[in-house]
Amino acid sequence: MVGERDEQCAGPSGLTLIVTAQLKIKNSKSKTAVPSRWRKEVQSVLITEAQIARRIKTLAREIERDFHGHEMVVVALLNGTVVFLADLIRQLNLPLRLDFIGVSSYGLGTESGNLVFTKELRLDVRGRDVLLVDDILDTGGTLSRVLPKLRKLQPRCIKVCVLLDKKERRVEKIEADYVGFTIPNEFVVGYGLDYGERYRNLPYVGLLRTEILPGTES
Repeated sequence: MVGERDEQCAGPSGLTLIVTAQLKIKNSKSKTAVPSRWRKEVQSVLITEAQIARRIKTLAREIERDFHGHEMVVVALLNGTVVFLADLIRQLNLPLRLDFIGVSSYGLGTESGNLVFTKELRLDVRGRDVLLVDDILDTGGTLSRVLPKLRKLQPRCIKVCVLLDKKERRVEKIEADYVGFTIPNEFVVGYGLDYGERYRNLPYVGLLRTEILPGTES
């Protein structure tokens, strides 16, 4: 079953992984002003650049503790993960290999469609510890397809790390082992996340103005 946990990765002491604590973002209000260039499109800053940086350092320390003594393979999902991935692996002081799986589940709007694999793994992960990195976990549809595909390659274990967790949207029985922030059910952009392939370069996570999203009045 998709919702089943993989065998626990363990360090040399035999201690199993400890699931990280999550920081909950309860609402969309922020004291940080949206830069003037984006104010016509971005309603508010949900998570600031500084908050993201601090949280990634904490996640990296937890991952180092849990994967200590093993060379892991970091598998990242393209394309939205690249910004989070780059900052995360630069904070990891342990041996690792890096590969990518290309997936596409959104068109140019907000609703997910059929998942298409656009790139396969190049590295052999058989018998290795795998850290699967994604930008956001919402319905769980993407990971419900990716995890079984990875398990067929027979890694020793698989753990999932996501920057954002939108629990209110969950459909599949999927949970991440490492979560940066739990966020409300609102459409977010920035820090790698896009709307119509735009806004990935914003250094923070923000909310679009409602008139930009489909199905809303302008």
